[in-house]
Amino acid sequence: MKPSPTLAPSAARPAQAHTPPATNLDCNVVELRQYTLHPGQRDVLIDLFDREFVETQEAVGMAVMGQFRDLDAPDRFVWLRGFPNRDSRARGLSAFYDGPVWRQHRDAANATMIDSDDVLLLRPAWPGAGIAMRGRERATGPLRTPLPGLLDVSVFHLHEPASAALLRFCQGPMTQTLTQGGAEVLGWYVSESAPNNFPRLPVRQGEQVLVGFAMFATPTAFEAFCRSGVWAREVQPALEPWLTGPPKSLRLAATARSLIHG
Repeated sequence: MKPSPTLAPSAARPAQAHTPPATNLDCNVVELRQYTLHPGQRDVLIDLFDREFVETQEAVGMAVMGQFRDLDAPDRFVWLRGFPNRDSRARGLSAFYDGPVWRQHRDAANATMIDSDDVLLLRPAWPGAGIAMRGRERATGPLRTPLPGLLDVSVFHLHEPASAALLRFCQGPMTQTLTQGGAEVLGWYVSESAPNNFPRLPVRQGEQVLVGFAMFATPTAFEAFCRSGVWAREVQPALEPWLTGPPKSLRLAATARSLIHG
């Protein structure tokens, strides 16, 4: 979050009331942000983030779509931030990072982080392919419980920008295989090819990716899907001509105030 220069959260408490999110934006530009933190600092950052950085970002026209613990990396925090378009991204980021809330809390936030520059700038892979945010609810108040579900984020690195043939395969066999395996397919994204218009926050440039978001009811459901082997048999071989290497999979658990959860 620095502008350039196992589910064991602290919130294992009864849930309180929910209210509608501050924004119901159509997020046509999305940042997939992965932070590497100092050991033992993830819950420190999550508590600060969920308390201070959610509504304050949405107040300037951005959507905090989801915040997550990486179940395979205890010092990694992953979150999604969305914008209606590139111009609103530049305006919103300027307003937040030049504003009083970030100025007050940036030292505490940055002190938890080793690296905050692992960021993919994405757009929906086709019209309507993005994660639907309307109607989602976010927990409020100090008493919260961990949220259900396991979000599988699959990042496929491509030789070239996603072709029409790849996107047809994505809409068809890839989505069908996940759905038949018990997942709710939330969205598909590809690299946003336009230059980063807020250079104070670096993003990974020059990469072409396809990114899928699939929600499983439980970690056990995800493991059962993997053990079935159907993806390896029916999808992966057909994908390989488009890929530069093996896909990267993130197993994520939503924090108590994430809009995206099971």
